[in-house]
This record gives sequence, structure tokens and C-alpha cells, in this order.
Amino acid sequence: MFARLITKFAFYLNSSGRYKNTKKTFHNFLNNPDFIYKKYFDSFMIVLILVSVIILVYEVEHPIPKWVDDFDVYLVTSIFSLEYILRFWVYNDFHIAIVREYEEAHFLDKPFSVWKPIKIVLKGKLRYLTSPSAIVDLLAILPAYRPLRILRIFVLFRVFKLLRYTKSIHQFLEVLATKRFELVTLLFLLFFIVSTAGIAIYVFEERTNPNINSIFDALYWALVTISSVGYGDISPMTPAGRVVSMLIIISGIAMISFVTSVIVSAFSEKLDELKEHRIVEEINKKEEFIIICGYGQMTRMFLKSNTIEDYEYVIIEKDTKQVEIGIKEGYRVIQEDASRYDVISKFNVNYARITLLALTGNDVNNIYITLNAKSISRNIKVIARASDHHMEKKCKLAGVDHVVLPNMAANRMLLFAITQPAMYKAMYSMLVGQTLAQLDEISTIEHSKLVGKRIEEIDFKAHKLLFIGFQCGRRNEFIFNPPAQIDIRKGDILLVMGRRVSINYFKQLNAGVSYD
Repeated sequence: MFARLITKFAFYLNSSGRYKNTKKTFHNFLNNPDFIYKKYFDSFMIVLILVSVIILVYEVEHPIPKWVDDFDVYLVTSIFSLEYILRFWVYNDFHIAIVREYEEAHFLDKPFSVWKPIKIVLKGKLRYLTSPSAIVDLLAILPAYRPLRILRIFVLFRVFKLLRYTKSIHQFLEVLATKRFELVTLLFLLFFIVSTAGIAIYVFEERTNPNINSIFDALYWALVTISSVGYGDISPMTPAGRVVSMLIIISGIAMISFVTSVIVSAFSEKLDELKEHRIVEEINKKEEFIIICGYGQMTRMFLKSNTIEDYEYVIIEKDTKQVEIGIKEGYRVIQEDASRYDVISKFNVNYARITLLALTGNDVNNIYITLNAKSISRNIKVIARASDHHMEKKCKLAGVDHVVLPNMAANRMLLFAITQPAMYKAMYSMLVGQTLAQLDEISTIEHSKLVGKRIEEIDFKAHKLLFIGFQCGRRNEFIFNPPAQIDIRKGDILLVMGRRVSINYFKQLNAGVSYD
């Protein structure tokens, strides 16, 4: 009966959207670094921790008002207790384990036992309760028990809670963790040297040195000496003791140098990763940005154009030399492989409008990058470089929205320069923006005044514009000089040519949008 009630309750929770959303919200506040409101929660907890420690320090020599004591006991401790309970709650889900076990037993036609998933969940909860961070959280609550005044010292454990909310300290510990083997080896070496030197000085000095009365005094002297502190309260008096002192001083200098080099190398290795992480964090705050994959000649030409200044962008390049060149030239470059899932998934693909430019010199790489981006989100707009029409078809099949053929375009421009120089000059001037006349798109969004009109009803000449053609949103094809009787519908894109002021004024009149 009891097992049946637990199973029924687990299925109820599993089907409750409100319960899932509530638990997910608390999980995001407590554990999700990408959650938009987590930084405010962390800042609030840091303030509470610092306030409680300040109250402890002030209380040592000064009486505190009752309301301050109540604030520390009831409010601060209650918040810490609630946080402790919520972390225990969101650590794992017992209803998911029960439902999964039930469905597996039903599928395999085997007996179902509710106690097996419960044991698994309880082991997970116990594993959390015995973790260092959970122990610190528990010790930070104990000072609220006033009958035992000694427990007030546990307020200091609230300082350790800062490790959970301060990213810089957490990153520092992560850097040290990368050199865990080297640091543990040095710790054992330190223990060996201190123990050996302490025993040696105890043997040589115990009868002649009045300051060394026990093995603890000898070990204390060895640790102080190897750390180069040298308080001077214990000094060797025998020649053998002074030899031991010289050896331990040399060992201490060598160990300090070694530890320093290990830590410096760890930070130098982590520095690039931290910089790249900071770039990703900054770009994810934008609602629209461009991801440029590959730092080659085409990327350089694109970045040197004036239009790129209006967009937020980041460059992904896996070649170390190209990354160094890009950074020296002042661009935001991170060294990663854009064809890997975890690289593109770092970006805010769910909320931002992302345009991805696959501009590497290898067509196969561009196709892999496209497949990776589209597998993460179909909303990512991909523009890829291809070498010929054969690769253009493959790029389209991979999901590329627009394919650029720089080789074909360059060959055609060369042909125009040879056979039709006047056309070449006109096209080149328009493409690079050297003429007053510019090409631009006019999108017929919803409620646009152009929607429902025939092309012959729009007086382009009155606005000093030249109508080139339009892209039909229904058939996704571009039509040059279309028939005048064609109706314009929502989603169509008109291509016009004229001065910038004329184009902006035309957009303002027909779309109701203000342009500078």
C-alpha cells in the first residue's frame, strides 16, 4: 500500500508542470551560472555573509542592539537554512527515478520495486550532505543556536560560502586543481623534508638547546625555517644542527621557487581560456551578433569594411598562428574548432539572433561547421564560402542559407574588366560604396504600406529610386524586372538603387519605421 502511494505520488509530480517549473527555477538560482538572475542572488548572499561576519567581529568588544542580534539569528540564519534545504531538494529527483524504474520494469515485464530507486536517490542525497560545500553550509547555520556560545565561531564558516558565489575565487581554485598532481607531490616532499629535518635537529640539539624540549618543537623549527620565515625563537647551537639548518634553507628556497613556477604556469595556461570565456559572456549579452568561423583573407576583407562596426562579432579560429595574428590586429578571436558541438552551444542560441559566417578556406570544414550550427539551432542563419557550384549544392544540402562564391565572383569581375570596362567600373563602385547610388533591400513586413499593392502602383521615380527586382517570399526566388501587375505580399523583399537619403525616406513612408 505504501509503495503504491509513493509510486502514484511520483507519477503525479512527474506530470505536474508547475512542480517542474518551480524546481527548475530554484535550480537555476542556485546552480545555473547562465541564468540571468543568478548574479543578483549571488550578490545578495555575499552581502549577507559579509554582514554576519562584521556583526561577529563588532560583537567581540561592543554590545550590539537586540534588533541586530535578531537580524543575524532569525533573518540571516533562516535564509541560509532555506538555501541549505533547497540545495538538498534540487540535487536530484526521486520521482524521476521511480517513474524510470517503473517504466523499465513494465517494458521488461519484471517485478517492480519502489525501494530500489529510493535507495539510489537517498545515496545521492547522502553524497551531497557529505560534500565539502554542504558541510560548510551546515556549519554556517550552527551559530544561530545561542545556548552554546562557542558555536558563534562557526560564523567564520560563512566566509567559506563565498567560494560558492564568487567566480574569481572559484576560478582560482580551478586553476590550482589543474596542477593537483604537482602540488600534492610537493606537499608530500615538504612533509618528508620537514619530518627528516625535525627528527635530525631533535637528535642533535635536544640535550644542548634549551629551546628544543620535544619533537614538536623540532618540527615547528623545521617548518618555520623551510618556509623562510625565521622567527628566531629557536636557533641551532651545534655544528651538526647548523648543517641541517643550511640544508633545509636551501631546500626551502628550491621548493618555493618550484611552487611559484607551477602556479605561474597554471595561470598562464588558464589565462587564454579565461579571456575566451569573458569574450563569450560579453557577446551573449547582445540580442544580435555574428560568429565568424575562420580568420583568412576573406574574413580580413570583411572586417576592414566600415559596415562591420555596426555589428557585434566574435571570430572562431583553430589555427594558433592565425589566432595570434587576429589578436595582434585588434580583433576578438578565440581559439576553438567551430565544427565541435560544445563550441557553438556556448553562445546564446535560444534568445539571440545569430548569423554564422563559415569562411574557412576548406569547403568540407565549412559544411561541417554548418551541420554543427544547424544541429544546435535551426534559427542560426548560416552564410558559407564555397569554391565552386558543385560545392554550393553540397552547402545547400547541409543547410546553408546563403552561399558566397568568391572565386566565381572574382572571375566574373575580371571578365567584365577586360570585355566591359564601363560595367566593371559601375559594379565595382556600387559594391565598394564609392558612388552616391547604393543598393539596398526593402522588406515588406506585416502592416507595411507596400503589402497588397501592385508594382505598377509604386512610383519609384518620384522617390528618385531605381527598382531592380524583388525576391518572392512565397517561392524564395529573385525576379529581375518583374511584370508590373505582380502583387507584393508580406515577406517579399524589394531591391532598389538610389541615394541613401532617398532609400531611408522611402522606407520611412512605407514601413512606418524611423531611420536616421
